[in-house]
Amino acid sequence: MAGSQLVAPNAAGPWTPNISDTWQWQLTGTINTGYNVKVYDVDLFDTSNSILTTLHSQGKHVVCYFSAGSGENWRPDYVKFNSADLGNPLDGWAGERWLDTRSSNVRSIMSARLDLAKSRGCDGVEPDNVDAYTNQPGFSLTALTQLDYNRFLASEARARGLKVALKNDVDQIVALQPYFDFAINEQCHQYNECVGYSAFTSAGKPVFNAEYKSKWASNATERAKMCASAVAANLRTLVLPMALNDRFRYSCD
Repeated sequence: MAGSQLVAPNAAGPWTPNISDTWQWQLTGTINTGYNVKVYDVDLFDTSNSILTTLHSQGKHVVCYFSAGSGENWRPDYVKFNSADLGNPLDGWAGERWLDTRSSNVRSIMSARLDLAKSRGCDGVEPDNVDAYTNQPGFSLTALTQLDYNRFLASEARARGLKVALKNDVDQIVALQPYFDFAINEQCHQYNECVGYSAFTSAGKPVFNAEYKSKWASNATERAKMCASAVAANLRTLVLPMALNDRFRYSCD
C-alpha cells in the first residue's frame, strides 16, 4: 500500500459538495495533479501520501475510491474475506468477485476501509459496485438487501466525517439520495439514464459523470451535443478512457 498515515489537512478546509463542483477521476497510472478542478477522485489504496498532500495543498478535495461490493484479489485486505463472502466473478474484471453484502465480516472490512480513508485525509469516498442485486453475484441479494447495505455504507462514512458518493445503482437513486452527499455515474448519457439524477441535482448535490463512448472522444461535434445535454441537466460530465489512466480527458465544463 502507498501509505496509510495522516496527510496534511486540506488547505480549503472541510468539503461541502456543491452542484457546481468540477472534478477529475484517475484510478491508474501516475496521477496528474495539474487540472484546475475542485475535486479529485483517486484510489484509496494506491495513491501515495505525497499525491494526497499535493492535492490538499492546492485546495482540492479528495474522494477515495474503493470497491464495496466486490473483493479484488490484489488488495492488501483481501485475505480477510471468508470463502463464504466471495461469490461469482465480475464479468470482464479479472481477479474480482462479488461479495455477500449481508455478511458481518464484509461489513467489518468495509468499516476498516472507511477508517483508512479517514486516517489518510480523504474528504469523501466512492464505494463502488453497490448494485450487485442487478447482476449475478452468486447470492440471494435483493433490492432490499442492497438498500440496507448502501445505507450502511453511507451511515458509516458520515459517522467518520466523510462525504459519500452513490455510485451508479440508478434504480435506487430516489430512495438513496437522502443518505448520500453526491453521486458518481458511468455512462448515463450512453444508456439514457441521466434523468434520474435530478433527485440529486434538485437537492443541490453534485453528480459526477464519466462517459467512455469512442465517438465522444474522437468527434468534437458529437461530444458537443452530448455536453449540451450534460450542462442542461447540471451534470459534471467527463469523457475519459475506461482505464481511467489520464490518457485523454475532455470536460463538458
